[in-house]
Amino acid sequence: MKTHIYSRREFVGMSAVAAGASLAGKTLGPLPPNLLPDPKAVAASDRVRFGMIGIGMQGSGLLSEAIRLPGVECAAACDLYDGRHTLAREIVRADLPVTRRYQTLLDDKDIDCIVAAVPDHWHKQVVVDAVSAGKDIYCEKPMSHSAADGVAMVDAAKRTSRIVQIGSQRVSSQICAKAKELIAQGTLGELMLVEGWLGRNDPTGAWEYPPPPDLSPKNLDWDTWQGTVPKRPFDPFIFARWRCWKEYGTGVAGDLLVHLISGMMFMVGINTPPTQASAVGGIRRWKDGRNMPDVHAVVYDYDGLPVYMRLNLGTEMPEMYRIQGSKGLLEVTGSSLSYTPQSGKDQYPSYYTGSYPRALRDAYLTKWHQDNDPKMGQQVMMPETISFSGPDFDDVRPHLWTYFEAVRTRKPVVEDVVFGHHAALACHMANESYFRKTSVSWDEASKSIKS
Repeated sequence: MKTHIYSRREFVGMSAVAAGASLAGKTLGPLPPNLLPDPKAVAASDRVRFGMIGIGMQGSGLLSEAIRLPGVECAAACDLYDGRHTLAREIVRADLPVTRRYQTLLDDKDIDCIVAAVPDHWHKQVVVDAVSAGKDIYCEKPMSHSAADGVAMVDAAKRTSRIVQIGSQRVSSQICAKAKELIAQGTLGELMLVEGWLGRNDPTGAWEYPPPPDLSPKNLDWDTWQGTVPKRPFDPFIFARWRCWKEYGTGVAGDLLVHLISGMMFMVGINTPPTQASAVGGIRRWKDGRNMPDVHAVVYDYDGLPVYMRLNLGTEMPEMYRIQGSKGLLEVTGSSLSYTPQSGKDQYPSYYTGSYPRALRDAYLTKWHQDNDPKMGQQVMMPETISFSGPDFDDVRPHLWTYFEAVRTRKPVVEDVVFGHHAALACHMANESYFRKTSVSWDEASKSIKS
């Protein structure tokens, strides 16, 4: 079996066990080898057989990881480009059944579930068809290509009672889980503001991917790939770089912002769409014909909590969250967490008293020092910074494991169709605000984005 190693440009979570750890300067170790059960411990009757739809950049990575999980087997693969049939067989086995028609996988009674990594404009149809055929499905982020698509996907999943898990792995990061625990315990006090950012500064990070050299209408079903989008002549660059165009993708919002939003929702404990969004941005660096911005900043209102997110394809910035509370500041990266407490009290006499006459000022200062200076022999309280750190670990594997375990046990997943819909709505609102050049809001009654 050939495996593929990918350099993940996005936030990677730490999947190490942190339970019972000291809060001060704790270093998390590498992933314990026994986190996943021994393959021999999975009974043959519990083996999950999945069909893979889409074997592109993300799909081939998911496929490579999924087949390494105990009790998980790829039964067949689908892609509209024949070169990826070859790739799927290189990853799994030489006689793996492959097809251009994903419906073939849905009709196969021996296939238990689906893993799908297709362009955004195909998400709704694949998910609706899968759950309607009685298949559970793991769908890559963002869940939907539009708000209306998301509504249809939620309705289909609820109607069929199938498991849908969306592929933004922040909810499977133990660093994010530790942050969630601290916030739920009230460590930060009342939340004031949440910030998040992520930046890249290279052509590949801006999706300027090189199309396969042999790509042609002979080995690619170009018409089907375009779906319901107005038809264009065959264009290998659109095929490889579809994230650049709103007709097929959702830009930095759907590729990167959705990770920030999903992580924020998970850590803070939100599972609703924002009530309002206001975005600015532009195509400032990558003037290659794309119609989606390469710089995108958005301010959200989550029922009174301000959330400020910014994405940039022209400046490298590691993914970071800064969660601000009345009791301190929590900073979260892919491999670390740091909480700096704040008392919220005056550390020194108020400088406003400089406007007092001297007698009043002297009286105030005397009283302030009597009330606030530590007494002789009294222990001075020194607030302790809380930190966790560890090596980067790609949390795709634990996220996939959660999905396949849910298929086996019917246990609900965190990032289900409702969570995925709410995260995607924040991205759609960011895009709609950018294109409409005004603030937008989510109207639950009409289930639509309003200016």
